[in-house]
Amino acid sequence: MPAVLLTLFLLGAALHAGWTRLATDFPNYYTAAHLVRNGQHDLREYYDWTWFERQMNYAGIETQLGAYTPQTPLTMLPMVGLSWLAPLPAKRIWLLLDVGFLGLTVWMLSRVTRFSASQLWVLAFCGYPSLYSNFVFGQYYIFLLFLLTLTFYTLHLQKAATGGFLAGTAFALKLYGGPLLLYFLARRMWRAVVGMLLALAVAAGLAIWIFGWEGIHYYLVQILPRTLEGGSIDPYNTGVQTFSTMLRHWFVAEPELNPHPGLESPWLFFFLRPLGNLSVLLLMAFAASKPNSERRAFACVLLGILFLSTSTGTYSFILLFLPLVLILEDTTLPASLAWIAWYALLALQPHPAWLFPKVWLLLGAFLILGWEQWKSYRSQWILTVAALVVVLAGSDARRQMRAYAQEPGQRYERVAVEVGADYSGFPAVSRAGLFYQSMRAPRYVLAWLHDNHIEQLSFPGYAFRPTAPAADGPIYFELVAHGHSSLMQFDPFTRGTAPSQLQAPSLGAEVAASPDGKWVAFTRSDLHESKQLWLRNLAAGGEEPLTGGNCNSSWPAWELDSRAVLFASDCGRAFGLTALYRMRLGPNPQAH
Repeated sequence: MPAVLLTLFLLGAALHAGWTRLATDFPNYYTAAHLVRNGQHDLREYYDWTWFERQMNYAGIETQLGAYTPQTPLTMLPMVGLSWLAPLPAKRIWLLLDVGFLGLTVWMLSRVTRFSASQLWVLAFCGYPSLYSNFVFGQYYIFLLFLLTLTFYTLHLQKAATGGFLAGTAFALKLYGGPLLLYFLARRMWRAVVGMLLALAVAAGLAIWIFGWEGIHYYLVQILPRTLEGGSIDPYNTGVQTFSTMLRHWFVAEPELNPHPGLESPWLFFFLRPLGNLSVLLLMAFAASKPNSERRAFACVLLGILFLSTSTGTYSFILLFLPLVLILEDTTLPASLAWIAWYALLALQPHPAWLFPKVWLLLGAFLILGWEQWKSYRSQWILTVAALVVVLAGSDARRQMRAYAQEPGQRYERVAVEVGADYSGFPAVSRAGLFYQSMRAPRYVLAWLHDNHIEQLSFPGYAFRPTAPAADGPIYFELVAHGHSSLMQFDPFTRGTAPSQLQAPSLGAEVAASPDGKWVAFTRSDLHESKQLWLRNLAAGGEEPLTGGNCNSSWPAWELDSRAVLFASDCGRAFGLTALYRMRLGPNPQAH
């Protein structure tokens, strides 16, 4: 009884912590749901950081940086009904729903395991930091835990088609359910396979109905691949304890986000990432293919799913509650204590973070759990599969290195470098210096590079998309505050700011003519390819690409002497979070 009372007290503390304030990521889900409800159906706009931040402000969320990347098109779906409320009341309803989801999860597990509901409540709170952060941030993962538990519960009741449908639903909402298709195939659960494919068909139809085929196609060819490669805000951040982030942090240099990797070797990153991911996927299939130990196989697959995830936070590890309970079902007391300690450690902040302890804890648990299934395979078979994985990883690394060599970071000069800066975009050149949009918590600011230093110009709101129509004139920018957007002008010589009384040119144009009239730099893109910068010779009429790679480069601006183009690129960073580059014009621009 005391343990249950303590659990209820901790639950109340977690609920109270999230009750009075909005914090990421609930505002992101809420804003997307609000947009859908109000008929904003251009999905490409949702993944534009500037546009989405503006819409957050319009929706009444003024003090929170946010984005919809890297969510799936339908992630916001459970929030649509809540979007009729103001943001904070909507979050409070979501928190109460989370309590219900957690309670139902405990109840289902008490029905299919030897543990009582009170024991499971206490066990859930062994990972209290993870649970707490879910309530503080209004996160999605308690709901996702409920969906995955419901999937296992229905499979246990021999309702395979329903279980498959639920797994497909989890996949459509948050991608986590995807590898369960591998589990169903390996165990020859054909009704579950059909159920999952049906759920995906329904989800695809719903997404196309809401956003149209072009929007979904854009997601599939632009957002999803970058998400699977590591779509967090800072893909080098040691706070994001994923396999992909660990490899980037150790082997890939980035001037602002990761200036000093342990060993600068991009090829090693491109090789080890598919090698690790393919190996884990195959081991998941091997573990699932054994007819015995359904619970351990399901738990092993769930551990593999979390290991493969490319974006995690403390809140994500609440998902481990389900595999933990399944593992404890048939372990000895000493082993049970070790597993509970493992769960508690994964819920804590990582230390030292640069060693990525959570990655190793997940990988170790995955290997221990699957060993009983794997050791029965013949060594010749294992070696053959391992050799195939190495060949595939090497081939993918070669392909990735070719694209990497075309990225601006390997060819052009970096501009306005600030260590730790997540975003710099929309360059605007005047005689007073370089102006650009910069992300600085808790808002977007106007950054000004002049006299070899960077000055941050903050305003009461978000400063977006600067432009400089005349070399000696004011800088125009959009100021978004209190749900409204205004055109402003900043005079760099008097440092005065005022609402613009004139009609300025289009803010942040993707076509720019050189001041001498000889060249045009422009962005070219379609639904099938990423955005790339091109250069047109107005005299000769020829065009040539300036950028390449599996990433986006755009928003050109000319320096005043027409001898260099400034532009923004998200290569080597998260989707849409750009940095600035300078391409100097020479006899053969492409050679530079």
